[in-house]
Formats: sequence, C-alpha cells, structure tokens
Amino acid sequence: MSLIKELYRSKKLILNLAKNDFKTKYAGSYLGVFWAFVQPVITVLIYWFVFQVGFKSAPVDDFPFVLWLVSGIVPWFFFSDALANATNSLIEYSYLVKKVVFKISILPLVKNISALFVHIFFVGFMISLYIIYEKYPTVHVIQLAYYSFCTFCLSLSLSYATSAIIPFFKDFGQIINIFLQIGMWMTPIMWSYDMIAPQYQWILKLNPMYYICQGYRDTLIEHVWFWNRYNQTIYFWVVVVVLFGIGFVLFKKLKPHFSDVL
Repeated sequence: MSLIKELYRSKKLILNLAKNDFKTKYAGSYLGVFWAFVQPVITVLIYWFVFQVGFKSAPVDDFPFVLWLVSGIVPWFFFSDALANATNSLIEYSYLVKKVVFKISILPLVKNISALFVHIFFVGFMISLYIIYEKYPTVHVIQLAYYSFCTFCLSLSLSYATSAIIPFFKDFGQIINIFLQIGMWMTPIMWSYDMIAPQYQWILKLNPMYYICQGYRDTLIEHVWFWNRYNQTIYFWVVVVVLFGIGFVLFKKLKPHFSDVL
C-alpha cells in the first residue's frame, strides 16, 4: 500500500516522464517515434508471410491465420517491450537514482506507461485489420481494456524484481531477453494450444501470458467474457499479486544500495 500511495502522489511526474521517455527513445532519427510503430508491424508481416504464405498455415477456428496471429502477438509485444525496458530503467536513469530526493520506485512504472502508448496504437491497428477482413468486433471488444490492464500489471509486477537485480548483475538483462524469446514460443501465440494433448494443456495454462493471449482471442474471435473463465482469472490475479509482493520487497531491500553500484 505504501508503494501504491507513493505512485499515486507522483502521478503527474510519472506521466510527464513517460511521455518524455517515449519521445526521447527515438530522438535523433529522421522518422522519430514512427519507428516505434513500424518495427512491430514489419514483424507481424514477416510472421504472416512465413506461416501463411510459406508454410500454408490453414485458418484457425475458421478465422484467417493473420487475424488469429495478430490477436496473440499484439499483447506479447506490449509485455516484452515493457518488461525489457523497465528492467533497464534504473541503469538508464542512473543520474536520477543518485539523487536522494527522487522517488526511484516510479521508474519501472514510467517504462511500462511508455510501452502502453505503442500498445494503444496496435490495439487500433488490430481492430482495423479485423474490419478489413469483415470480421467486425462485437460488444466484447471492451474487454481489450481489461486484458491490456492485465498485461500492464503482469509486466509491472515483474519489473520491480528485474530492475532491482540488474544493477548488481548486469548480465541479467541478457537473461531476460533469452527468457522473452523462449516465452514467446512457449506461449501459444503462433500455434494453437489444441495441438497439445488435453492431459498436458494445464501446463500451458500455468503461464500467465496464456491467460492474456487467450483473452484477446476470446474478445475478438470466441466472444467469451473474462468472468466465464473465472478459474483462470482468479489464478492470474493471484500470480500477479504474489509477483508484485516479491518484486516490491526485493526492490525495497536493495534500494539503499542502488546509488552505490550505479
């Protein structure tokens, strides 16, 4: 609760820093923030070409493969970008960490909000793609706000632990990148969990990103409300709360030593 109160009191500063972080990330390039949007779009097109054009992937659940793919990969882009950037937040803003009066606990949140700006664009891009294919979203589309919030909370809960560790163990950033690469293929984003034998599908559901990616597909394809999957919903939020608690305790324990190692 102390962390939540501290973040709330600094809400204006957090928003201003997030906007500035988003703008300065691509400062100096001719196209500027345009690169934040074009790179993920190119990635989606490459995967679409490889799987649908190259491997002749069949429609999934009678939906064009590109629509099924984009509904799983868009939340993953948000999660991976937010976690990777937030992990390095203390190192990137080391000049602020060394200031005694600055509340460094807001830095992981700043990075997550910065990634959220790009995600909002891709949610619009995803919905536009569905409309182009004449697969019009239903009232369930309002759930995208809920599942985006889920992704935000999951990445933030992990960010406090990872950002606290990396100043003492610089190689941890590379470990996180490997973890994200493996996690992308372990999460049923480009393949259906139905390919796994039913008795082993519960193992996939232990991955909290499964809940989110499946939630996006429930919203746009299956038209299922999140409360209809109450078991998975409860499990997901228990995991997030536990990760958040561990991350905050670790962050608080190591906080007095950040300025020394940075």
